[in-house]
Amino acid sequence: MHRIDAGTKLIGLLGYPVEHSFSPVMQNPAFGRAGLNYVYLAFAVAPEDLPAVLDGFKAAGVAGLNVTIPHKEAVLPHLDEISAGAAHAGAVNTIVNENGRLVGYNTDGAGFLRSLEVDGGVTPWGKTFLLLGAGGACRAVAAALATGGAKKLYIANRNYSRAVDLAESINGIRENAATPLRLSVEELARRSPECDVVINATSLGMRPQAGKSPLPDPAAVLKPHHLVCDLVYNPPRTLLLAEAEKIGCSTLPGEGMLLYQGCEAFRLWTGMEPPEDLMRAMLRDRLYPANLFDAV
Repeated sequence: MHRIDAGTKLIGLLGYPVEHSFSPVMQNPAFGRAGLNYVYLAFAVAPEDLPAVLDGFKAAGVAGLNVTIPHKEAVLPHLDEISAGAAHAGAVNTIVNENGRLVGYNTDGAGFLRSLEVDGGVTPWGKTFLLLGAGGACRAVAAALATGGAKKLYIANRNYSRAVDLAESINGIRENAATPLRLSVEELARRSPECDVVINATSLGMRPQAGKSPLPDPAAVLKPHHLVCDLVYNPPRTLLLAEAEKIGCSTLPGEGMLLYQGCEAFRLWTGMEPPEDLMRAMLRDRLYPANLFDAV
C-alpha cells in the first residue's frame, strides 16, 4: 500500500482538463516500486489561474510538476530557469523544484524519438516529416527531429501564423530544416508524397473528441509508404490511425511517447532509474482493460 504521511513529497500535473491523463496510473506505482514516499496528483488549472498556482506550489515546496495542454508554452515566463532542450522546444512539460527554484525541462521530444525508434522502427536521420499542429507537443517533437538529423519538416496548422512561427524557431536550431504549410487538403496532398512520416501533434482524436481527425480527407493525403504517428494515446487507436491502416500505412500510437517521456520525468524528479516494465504494464492495463498484464 502506497503510504501518505507528513513526509510525502508531491508531484503534480497541471492541465485543463486533466481527467484524460494516465500519468498518475504510471507514476504512483513507479514511486511505490522504487520505495519513494512520493504521490502524483492531477490538478485542473484554468489558464488564468496558472501563475497563482505555480507560486503556491513553489511556496509549498512541491517536489515537481508535469505540464500538459494548454500550459506547455504559457508556463515559460513563470519559471526560474529552463533547460537547453526546453528552450529549443519553446515548451515545458516537466518542472523540478531545485532548492526553491522551478526549473523547466521538456521530455516530450526525447520520449517521441525513443518511441519512433523502438516501437516504430524509424530513425529521424535523412527522413522527411509532416507534422500537424503547432502547439507545445509539436514544438518539442519538431525540435527533437531537427536536432536528430531529419532531412525536412513540414509544419501544417489551422492558424498559419503559428506554423510560420514554429518553422522559424526550428530553423533557428538548424537552417532551412522546416517549412510552414496551410492546413488545406490541396497543400497537404501536394507535399505528402515526399514525406516518410506523418505525425498528428494536435489534440484532435483524443477523448472526448475521439470521433475527430486532423485530416478532413485522409485518402488524399496519406500514402501506403507513410508511417502515421498519433501523439494522442486515449483512445489508443484513434480515427486517424484507423483511417491510415485502411490505406495501408504503418501506424504508431501515442502510448510509447507517453511512457518514455514519463520515464525521463521520473529520472529528473528522483535521480533514479524508473521501473519501465511496471510503468508500461500499468499504462497498457488502463489502455487495454480487456487484456491482462503482469504489473507486479
